[in-house]
Amino acid sequence: MRVLWSILLVLLFVPQWMGEPQLPLLGTDRRIESIPTTLNPADPAQRRVGDLVWLGGIELRGHGDAFGGFSSLHIDRGRFTLLSDGGNIVSFRLGHHNAVERVRFAELPGGPGTGWAKYDRDSESMTVDPRTGQIWVGFEGANEIWRYAPGFARAEAHGAPPEMQDWPLNTGAESMTLLPGGGMLVIDEHGEKKHEVARQGLFFAGDPTRQPRRGFHFSFVPPTGYDPSDMTVLPDGRILVLTRRFAYPFTWSNKLVVVDRRAIRPGAIVRGREIATLAAPLIHDNFEGVAVMREKGATIIWLVSDDNQLFLQHSYLIKFRLDPLPVKASATPNAKSPHSQAGNTGC
Repeated sequence: MRVLWSILLVLLFVPQWMGEPQLPLLGTDRRIESIPTTLNPADPAQRRVGDLVWLGGIELRGHGDAFGGFSSLHIDRGRFTLLSDGGNIVSFRLGHHNAVERVRFAELPGGPGTGWAKYDRDSESMTVDPRTGQIWVGFEGANEIWRYAPGFARAEAHGAPPEMQDWPLNTGAESMTLLPGGGMLVIDEHGEKKHEVARQGLFFAGDPTRQPRRGFHFSFVPPTGYDPSDMTVLPDGRILVLTRRFAYPFTWSNKLVVVDRRAIRPGAIVRGREIATLAAPLIHDNFEGVAVMREKGATIIWLVSDDNQLFLQHSYLIKFRLDPLPVKASATPNAKSPHSQAGNTGC
């Protein structure tokens, strides 16, 4: 009888209870350890993979069940912001020897549903307007896009673009980025049909929370066997797409692909040029977030991994310099080498 009364009380006083535990919050213990990593554990001297030069990396280890699951990444003036697929926000700076400092925790101040279950806060992508500080977040399960005030102070607007409503469950808005000239790109994770090669892409001419019908469709073809997991814009205007693949028994790999922005047109089938592959024996995991910045004339690429909050995986934060191989040594004849040196923002 006591158990029955407990169930009745939950049903009466907890709205929309779904029979599963509430998503855990980050809590008050803000200690985060940073464990150094290498590009190739079997060969610590290795510094290059494809067109990327390794600048360093760390594994992030927090306290509590909610830490991890990072699906998107933003960097602003040395502050890192990591958004998890459960709506949790972790931000910090990297200090001496990559010590994690000035840590802040927060939760999304709104989103689809009540936020009780993962489906309500399945935040898989994030893009930030550098001029206004406004933030857009893509929610995978709900096929919605929400806009937040700078610093996630409050939810400002949201929309469910009609073109995304038929996207398969748990595939929507996996990759999303604002474009410098205006508009936004969104790519779903999987095709509508099993084994479909192309992924659906959308260009929104305006803010998709206000004008979801202005824009066009295109298709993106990732490397064979890979799914897009995030994207951003390089300083020269090209689109950098992060893709990943899961293989049994439990192995992840990633490919970074560069797409010419001019190729993205109404109805176009777009393919990119592969610039690097992260796979065993190199560092590898479920990398889902990518960010690009400039340091002392160099293009810097950061990646963060989603550990799915499993002990077999890791929350890696790794750093590369984009340094294309010389034309004669590269399989990609259009590559040019900037010969620039990296700065000192962490790792």
